[in-house]
Amino acid sequence: MRRAKLLLAIISVIALLAGCTNSKSGSSSPAPSESQAPSASTAPEASTGGAKVINLGKDVELASMDSAIATDGLSFEVIAATIEGLYTIDADGVPQLAMAEKADVSADGKTYTFTIRDAKWSNGTPVSAKDFEFAWKRLVDPATASEYSFIMGVAGVKNADDIVAGKKGIDELGVTAKDDKTLVVELDRPVAFFNSLLAFPSFYPINEAFYKEKGDQYALTADGLLANGPFKMKTWEVGGTSFYLEKNPDYFDAASIKVDGLNYKIIKDTQQSILAYENGDLDYVMLSGEQIVKYLQSPEYHSIVAGYLWYLSPNQKVKGLENVNLRKALSLAYDKKAIVDDILKDGSIVADFAVPTLLATGPDGKDYRETAGTYSSTNKEEAKKYWEKAKSELGIDSIKLELLFEDTESATLVAQFLQSEIESTLPGVTFDLKSQPKKNRVELMQNGDYQVGLTRWGPDYADPMTYLDMWTTGSPNNYGLWSDKTYDDLIQRASKGDLASKPEERWEALKKAESIVMDQAVIFPVYQKGNAVLIKPSVTGIEFHSVGVNVFYKHADKK
Repeated sequence: MRRAKLLLAIISVIALLAGCTNSKSGSSSPAPSESQAPSASTAPEASTGGAKVINLGKDVELASMDSAIATDGLSFEVIAATIEGLYTIDADGVPQLAMAEKADVSADGKTYTFTIRDAKWSNGTPVSAKDFEFAWKRLVDPATASEYSFIMGVAGVKNADDIVAGKKGIDELGVTAKDDKTLVVELDRPVAFFNSLLAFPSFYPINEAFYKEKGDQYALTADGLLANGPFKMKTWEVGGTSFYLEKNPDYFDAASIKVDGLNYKIIKDTQQSILAYENGDLDYVMLSGEQIVKYLQSPEYHSIVAGYLWYLSPNQKVKGLENVNLRKALSLAYDKKAIVDDILKDGSIVADFAVPTLLATGPDGKDYRETAGTYSSTNKEEAKKYWEKAKSELGIDSIKLELLFEDTESATLVAQFLQSEIESTLPGVTFDLKSQPKKNRVELMQNGDYQVGLTRWGPDYADPMTYLDMWTTGSPNNYGLWSDKTYDDLIQRASKGDLASKPEERWEALKKAESIVMDQAVIFPVYQKGNAVLIKPSVTGIEFHSVGVNVFYKHADKK
């Protein structure tokens, strides 16, 4: 993680998990009274009374609290604040036992036996091995239609891929609750980053009885949720502009939780969120654009390198976008440096790659990007040449495309700039802009109901495969519906085939796979995200990570 002004040293990637240190900060604004009950639409405001509440400003709605359905960073952040899995991640990004108090691994690395600690759900029900078995089987059940069902196969859990494909039943998944305290997990191959994956929300437990009791209302409101983690949801409605997490007294390590609550406010306009911060109503806000320049010298300003890659995804089922020369023209036609330097100004860096920096260390001990190539750098003259080839091949003089993006301020500014750059660089290309709330934007792209989409992906685990397997045929995250057998075969060999157990050869195969994606302009990279934030000096212990769950609050405090 990098902080502006103070130049905090980047924490080296530990083993296969890229984590980072905690950012310390806070607010002197008074906290809410414990007797002040929050409503569903309005979370507690600052007041006297002694309760310690951290007020957090976010620019997107909380999309889902269902660990099998969630796909975005804020959802993962909040789920991880309320639920713990077998492992959690410490401040240095290292997996630590959580709901498991002990883990025994077989000599061949393919069988894990976890002993579940004494812990309770927020309704008083003990956390059991059966909660994990139920949750994992639900994740891979085709009826659940989870976009993250693939991750069970990434973890190497026996039969996961065949179950997701409908070839085997969910009861054949390699996870068994031998009794309430004993969970046995069988893998089809050793997976070096298995423990790290278990700290990801897709692997979190779900209480089956509670899930069935709530039915189709599960995880849609605060009443439809259980917690076994540091906090529990007090107020929330899908699409709401605020929600509130309170300290969970039933958490097994509740004595370590120093704050009484987390008060989230959704404010999409950054100027409004800054005013709220300056007025003492928020302790944490994200900055963008000119606001960053204003606060660069403030001790409350922090710039955090994140793992998120923002890119344009062309839908290759749209007439014209199946043409590789048109895609290459579009990918080279915009000034990425101007985006990060003049628009974002938040520590984001130019992305000429599909796999971000600071993600994973290879067998040679070097960051992946140190030895992998760079691709699709801005080159407007080359873009024009590819556009001429595309026009000739497609038999057209012009093309109109629609650019889909989410309605946050930064995404809107970037989309407007991309429109201007591409239209001026490639005469005859017209981009119409379509702004949508993030949840709608994601749904449209998932359904293939878009032409070009501005989207992002954050790494779920510290390996290039967390990006590269997105573009395999049939992947739910392959929004553009590109398909290439050579690529599919290479990814299969590197993930589960003959290269999986050959680290050096596998690493080279991953580099080759990335080069195919870039050479075919499957995506058009834009930038790797940096988060510019203000945090009040009285708040400490918020932990930021570039892989998996990006923010943890377990050790947060407020003076």
